[in-house]
Amino acid sequence: MQNLSAAGSVAATLQGHGLVVADGALGRAMVRLLLDQAPALTITITGRTPDPRPDTRQLLRQAPDRLAYGVLDLCRDEQLADLGTHLDRLDCPLRLVFNASGWLHGPAPHQTPEKRLAALRRSALHRSFAVNAWGPALLAQTVEPVLKRSGQAWFASLSARVGSIGDNHLGGWYSYRAAKAAQNQLLKTVALEWRRTMPGVCVACLHPGTTDSPLSKPFQARVPPAKLFTPDFSAAALLGVLLGLTPRDSGGFWAWDGQPVPW
Repeated sequence: MQNLSAAGSVAATLQGHGLVVADGALGRAMVRLLLDQAPALTITITGRTPDPRPDTRQLLRQAPDRLAYGVLDLCRDEQLADLGTHLDRLDCPLRLVFNASGWLHGPAPHQTPEKRLAALRRSALHRSFAVNAWGPALLAQTVEPVLKRSGQAWFASLSARVGSIGDNHLGGWYSYRAAKAAQNQLLKTVALEWRRTMPGVCVACLHPGTTDSPLSKPFQARVPPAKLFTPDFSAAALLGVLLGLTPRDSGGFWAWDGQPVPW
């Protein structure tokens, strides 16, 4: 891995297109950072509905020549196919894919992290795996044909330290832990294949720390203030880590501070 202090200069050299999946707080922060630090990069940001969030609309107004919006639910095959078509029509290489999607809890019954085995439900397992595990792998499948024409590129997807089997000392959160661990295995396998077929591409699973967002909001009470990161801080830290990686690092699991996370 390169010196992380040199990673910022890498962003300034990026020429082509970037894809940011999910226009939540961290996805929008990553777009703001790329617009600022990678001036030769055009960007597509995706959301799950045809109508962008208000904060996303503001970004689109600020950079109409560099930023586009697309509809993408990683659980919808037809929308993944539409994304592939959109990327295939680009007249520039795809340099960066950053998947910021994730699912931890929802409003329906039994859609909160399980503290005990008795709380485990098939519906929560299915939803968590669909978004957190299968989604990133199918996204990689979707962008693969375009990346083959790109040469040097980075593919990153948000994981979580709780997805580490070796670091699991507390238990609980069955479906989320298992789905993130499954994502790690799937993307490690993608990385091994791409080393042979696309040696210029680096695949990384990234742990952002606890970022102040709707996903983490119900679980922030016990997080020390110094460990609760703003989306802008997390985006800057993750981009620094990612662009400090080379293809030799492909398939790794990295935390926001550049340290490897055990599988």
